[in-house]
Amino acid sequence: MTEQRVTAAPAATATALEGDTLLAQAVSGARFLAKSQPLGVIGLFIVVVLCAVALFAPWLAHYGPKITAFDTYQPPSAAHWFGTDHLGRDIFSRVVWGARLSLYVGLASVGVGVTLGWVWGLVSGYFGGWFDSVSQRLVDILMGFPPIILALALMAVLGQSVNNVVLALIVLLMPTAARTMRAAVLSIREMTYVESAQAVGCSHWRVIFVHLAPNTLGTYIVLVTVNIAYAIVVEAALSFLGLGSPPDEPSWGGMLTAATESLERAPWIAFFPGLAISLVVFGMNLLGDALRDLTDAKLRGTTGAE
Repeated sequence: MTEQRVTAAPAATATALEGDTLLAQAVSGARFLAKSQPLGVIGLFIVVVLCAVALFAPWLAHYGPKITAFDTYQPPSAAHWFGTDHLGRDIFSRVVWGARLSLYVGLASVGVGVTLGWVWGLVSGYFGGWFDSVSQRLVDILMGFPPIILALALMAVLGQSVNNVVLALIVLLMPTAARTMRAAVLSIREMTYVESAQAVGCSHWRVIFVHLAPNTLGTYIVLVTVNIAYAIVVEAALSFLGLGSPPDEPSWGGMLTAATESLERAPWIAFFPGLAISLVVFGMNLLGDALRDLTDAKLRGTTGAE
């Protein structure tokens, strides 16, 4: 029994030391990030708040986002923090539920669109030749259209729904991501370790997904972060123009559309959803810039410290 206690004591001590070490490393990493990228920390905080609001929307919202049981055009008060709109709906509840819709559109469209563009750029940049020429001409065609015009055309064909907005955004995001990732691959494929992998007989797909893809992961993460803000803005613009989410859905852009007819009478209807869009885009851009600086060796340690 005594021997077991003596043996267990060093193990428990080692576990405690390991836990203290991990905690110290986490605290040290947080301090370094706050010192080197203070704006990035602000952006991360805004993004975390957005995710929390979207996740806990059923508990944060005072009322349902589609309930029209209140007096119209009520100013902000204790009962309705952001007031009510022209149909008697609680604006605070609609802004909170709008965070969930915006986050869904941003994550779904960027997760699929940027990932497909990432793979497209990897394959196109690695193989080159006629495949690269044909795929890049397709990218040129898609990027030749103004983004909002292309999105409007796609929505006119697909119809008005949240999922169709996601599909339209995927089409918008793929060519840009493919062009960016191709440029990164063109420089990486000339590296010595890629030539060594080819020399020892690695297959093309192994070289692409084992050697090239991990070394473009930083660019991919930055693209994802920046384009989530872009997707939220495009969704709001489509909803504002009447071709995005259905009118009854709690979309920030749709709320701005409803506010255009009563800006002088009830300016709060436009102010709060507009503020939500501005804060989210601001936070996403700050976080994307910080991640770009951290993943780019030329910028690391300079931009955030100045």
